[in-house]
Amino acid sequence: MVKTDLIGLHHVTAITSSSPKMFQFMTEILGLHLIKKTVNQDDVASYHLYFTDDMGTAGTDITFFDFPGLGHGMPGNNSISRIGFRVPNDAAIDYWVQRFDENDIKHDAVTTQFDAKTLFFYDFDNQRYQLVSDETNDGVAGGTPYRHSPVPDEVAITGLGPMVITLSHPEQLNPILTTVMGFNVIAVEGSQTLYELHHGGHGAQVIVNFDLMTSNALQGYGSVHHLAFRTSDHDTLEYWINRLQKAGLHDSGFVERFYFQSEYFRAAPGVLFEIATDGPGFLVDETYEEAGRHLELPPFLEPQRAAIEADLVPFNTEAADE
Repeated sequence: MVKTDLIGLHHVTAITSSSPKMFQFMTEILGLHLIKKTVNQDDVASYHLYFTDDMGTAGTDITFFDFPGLGHGMPGNNSISRIGFRVPNDAAIDYWVQRFDENDIKHDAVTTQFDAKTLFFYDFDNQRYQLVSDETNDGVAGGTPYRHSPVPDEVAITGLGPMVITLSHPEQLNPILTTVMGFNVIAVEGSQTLYELHHGGHGAQVIVNFDLMTSNALQGYGSVHHLAFRTSDHDTLEYWINRLQKAGLHDSGFVERFYFQSEYFRAAPGVLFEIATDGPGFLVDETYEEAGRHLELPPFLEPQRAAIEADLVPFNTEAADE
């Protein structure tokens, strides 16, 4: 790899019907760390929650919006259709089957996908997820399990895994993934094609599913908003902004998100990608101990704090109020 190459998955952002319920699901069931409780910088009536490994490592991050008044999404074509997580080995998959059964979490039977043991499961919004075993995986390192997780370290989720994108015309996305972004086709299984960045393994993979029969997805709660990929710093982000603009892609240009910097672009119908920097990170404005307890706002939103807080449903505030 060279410095400007994309490193792997950075984060995935989805939409939920309830931030308090999602907090419970992500922390008490999946054992992730709510490292940042803030708002959508473009729509401050919505929470933006960041769930990660212990220290908020790039590549371990799933985030959620809870847009007021938004209806239920519908799974389908031309969408980022399933969110992937990594677990350490095959034994961890067996643990999660038992854990989901004990907690009445809907899941499918264990299967094998691209030679990796895989478990599909669903949350209260019917958001679609998969756990993928790292038993034989090499590449981008996973994160460190959350130190206060109810899940034992040896079977804990260690980061994001292969993301599934369902398209009626995957030939539109293929040159963007390969020629522009640097992915290689690793394998094909039936209607699915596995793409990987720079031998990065599960932390750098997307699966493109070809589907002509299903209706188009409808975005709403229970669906994915966008998928982000890692670049190291501001300079490499500028490289990618220039590269994407030269490729003629519809893009946002530079966006300052305070905890990282990014650019967004439409990669295919229904598929929004982002390229985001690894830093400065989620602990630039609060301590580890306070992370996720208070509503944190970037400096430009701080003058609006009272109005913003009045529109949000409080949760996870007990320790902050003691």
